[in-house]
Amino acid sequence: MKKAVVLLSGGLDSLSCLVIAQSQGYEVYAISFDYGQKHRSELEAAKKITQHYKAHHKIIEIHALGQMGGSALTDQSIEVTDFAGTSEIPATYVPARNIIFLSIALGYAEIIGAEALFIGANAVDYSGYPDCRPEFIKAFQKVAETGTKAGVEGHPIKVMTPIIDLKKSEIIKLGSKLGADYSLSVSCYRADSEGRACGECDSCHFRKQGFIEAGIADPTQYS
Repeated sequence: MKKAVVLLSGGLDSLSCLVIAQSQGYEVYAISFDYGQKHRSELEAAKKITQHYKAHHKIIEIHALGQMGGSALTDQSIEVTDFAGTSEIPATYVPARNIIFLSIALGYAEIIGAEALFIGANAVDYSGYPDCRPEFIKAFQKVAETGTKAGVEGHPIKVMTPIIDLKKSEIIKLGSKLGADYSLSVSCYRADSEGRACGECDSCHFRKQGFIEAGIADPTQYS
């Protein structure tokens, strides 16, 4: 069976990518990162997701991101704010996170002989992160083609972004059709130790609106 590495945060978008990859016939090797984020609920969710879908799973520790701080997701001195609807890049942006995550995942894909690397980047209903845009993915694809043995030998690993142009409601409809159990996922930036969502941060806003627009019952547990 062909193999794919899936970046799995434990949230709605990454769970969607996992079921999409499986629906396309890939054996999924999920990879999650313990990077010093303030809560571990999303990592616990990632474990449950991979167990439920019988996917391989690795959790990689990257302490440097947490040690450097600079983001509301890693720095105790920076508060995660409620959704504001501005066009500014929010405090929850983690500098270079997707560059680092994709680089490690690319190496893992090459090691296991995977032909695809899935990431749940989205450029429609999202918080405005620069490393979720098509321009970034296109640039990283070039890196994969020129900076790996697989690429140089003519069979580069393909960076797959199946939900990048979809609204959150469209992602939920597609994932639900493919059997995604979104009750297993945790998207909230301020989730408590039991994985319950705050309901007010950027991520909660887009998730709630997505279920409403999709006309699908929201299985999220809110505090």
